[in-house]
Amino acid sequence: MTATKKYLLAWMCLQLPLLAHAESPKPANVAPQLSDAERYARRCQSQAPHRAIKPQGTMLWGTRRHWDTEKGADERSSVLVSANLNPLKQSNSQVKALKLEGGRLVAASTTALAPVPPTERGIIGSVLQGAASDGSPVEVAICGAEPSAEDPGVIWYRIEAWNAVAQEWENPCVALDRVPDPRAFAVSGVWDASGNHHDPPDKITFACENGAITKCIRWGYNPWASRDGHSMADLHQACTRMARADYCGNGRSHTHEDTALDIYDQRGVLSRTTESSADWDVARASFEAAWAPDGATCLARTRDGRALATILQECPNRFRTDTSLELGKGDRCTMRRTDVDPATSLLRNQSYGPPKDVSSQSDSL
Repeated sequence: MTATKKYLLAWMCLQLPLLAHAESPKPANVAPQLSDAERYARRCQSQAPHRAIKPQGTMLWGTRRHWDTEKGADERSSVLVSANLNPLKQSNSQVKALKLEGGRLVAASTTALAPVPPTERGIIGSVLQGAASDGSPVEVAICGAEPSAEDPGVIWYRIEAWNAVAQEWENPCVALDRVPDPRAFAVSGVWDASGNHHDPPDKITFACENGAITKCIRWGYNPWASRDGHSMADLHQACTRMARADYCGNGRSHTHEDTALDIYDQRGVLSRTTESSADWDVARASFEAAWAPDGATCLARTRDGRALATILQECPNRFRTDTSLELGKGDRCTMRRTDVDPATSLLRNQSYGPPKDVSSQSDSL
């Protein structure tokens, strides 16, 4: 064998391991799997003190749509839509289950659900079994608790959910500039992709600070409370439709982030604004829609400037346009439900009309 052939043979032998490595790359963006003990040990490691006033916008739960921020997802998708109170995946030795009393989670210590002494510390670190909107399981940890400044009987919870792709505990709530580390309320029942509320036993929603479920509670519509002998649950549900401009009651919003609203209801929780301020210009505002728990009962216009015809296409046979209706105090519907009397609506709202240049683009939104 010549020297040249020996050199070539040696060079090829050196290249074989490199070629074999190149032919079997590791999956991208997939972290190594952790054991249960390692996973639970890493929960609740970060704290952030930032708190601010919530903006108004499109989100129902206020949660991320997908763990992959670069992956597009429908607005009716969420990484966390529900959590089970019993059994717990992980907790301290005394806490065996949780109960929801109003807006507060209470620890229980036995199968008979005898309460642990009322302290928020007892449930910190508890891990609940939750679910995403597609039904996939997701664990959620309670990392902190603090009373609401507006109502000390309601507790803000700082939560983290297990991101199985990144193998990290992360806050599932969407962060915005004014609320960079959002908290969550614990609310009875679950909301499905269409925005309908259901109340299965032992299931709750961790409603994040930037979502409509929590906004409506902060506006005064506590679903666990009552006013003048009437449950506030229907008012709260109607508010979640109104906050997102979900006219068809199908979970689709027709608004934008930071949209200003004036809300008023039949039970006197919120009244119509009659004087201008730095936050609201009465002269610019006009009636938009009246609301029931399953969506709008009538409309004068859309909030984001779409033509009313697009709403008729989105939910055919739901509305009629052959007659207008006066609701009083200047509120006039130009499109009304076929199956509901708009005069019985629980809520109404005003908003600012869309900019003139929006109407020409509205059908494509």
